[in-house]
Amino acid sequence: MRPQTNIFQCNIMLAFGSTEETDRARREVRGMASLQLCLPFSSTRRSQFRFSYGRVQCSSERQELFSRIAPVYDNLNDLLSFGQHRIWKRMAVSWSGAKTGDNVLDVCCGSGDLLFLLSEQVGSQGKVIGLDFSKNQLSMASSRQDLVSKACYKNIEWVEGDALDLPFSDCFFDAITMGYGLRNVVDKRKALEESFRVLKPGSRISVLDFNKSTQPFTTAIQEWMIDNVVVPVASGYGLAEEYQYLKSSIREFLTGKDLEKLALEIGFSRAKHYELSGGLMGNLVATR
Repeated sequence: MRPQTNIFQCNIMLAFGSTEETDRARREVRGMASLQLCLPFSSTRRSQFRFSYGRVQCSSERQELFSRIAPVYDNLNDLLSFGQHRIWKRMAVSWSGAKTGDNVLDVCCGSGDLLFLLSEQVGSQGKVIGLDFSKNQLSMASSRQDLVSKACYKNIEWVEGDALDLPFSDCFFDAITMGYGLRNVVDKRKALEESFRVLKPGSRISVLDFNKSTQPFTTAIQEWMIDNVVVPVASGYGLAEEYQYLKSSIREFLTGKDLEKLALEIGFSRAKHYELSGGLMGNLVATR
C-alpha cells in the first residue's frame, strides 16, 4: 500500500514534480479539499453561528470565487508566500493594539488566520468575532477551531455578513483587523466607514493587503510573481482562473498614500501605511 501523501509533499510535487507526480498531487489535494468540505460543524459551533440577513453588497462572481478556493486557501497561502504570510499577519494583529480582555472583530476573516491570532491575544476573557461573506470560508474556519483545542478559542463567534453593512452597534469594538479583504469589496470607503462606526474612540483598525506600489520596479516584480509563480502553482490545484484576478485587483486598489488620505477623510485621527517585504505587501493602521 502506498503511504499517504501529506499536504506539504503535495505542494512540492505541484511546484517541482514530474507530470506523473503533479497529476498525483492534484488528485490528492482535491481529495483533501473534499474531505475538508465534509467536516461537520459540532453542535456547539452550530449554535455559535450568527447570520446577517441583509444583502451582501459584493460581486457575486467574487463571492463564488472565494467559496471555490476555500478548501485549499491556507495551503496555497503557505506555498505562495513561503510561509511569510504568517509573519505579516502577526504584525497586523500587533498593530491592531488588541489586548487581554478586549472585544475585537476580524472583517473578511476568511479561514480564520488573523482571528485565531486575535483570540490568543485577547485571551479567554476577551471576545472575538469573525465576519465573512463566504459560507464555505466560515465552514473551513469553524472546522479549524474544532480541531485545535485551545481554551481561548471558545471566545470566537462566526458571523456570515457584509463588510459594507456591519451588524453591530456603534463604538462596539476595541480593535479591528482586515486581511486581504479591503481590496475585494466593491466600496472601499464604505467598508472603512463601517469599521470606523463600530470602533471605540481611540481604538485602531489594522488592514493587511497587497501593496499597490508607486515604484515601477516593485510593480514589475509583483506582476511577474503573479504570472510566473502564483497562477502556475494555483493551476496545479485547478484554480488558475481564480487567481488570475489578482493583477487587476491590485491595479484597481489604492496606494498606501491614498489609503491614508481616505482614512483621514472618513474621520480617523491618525493613519499610517507600512510597506512590507520590499513593497509587495502593505498594512494600513488607522486610529479612531
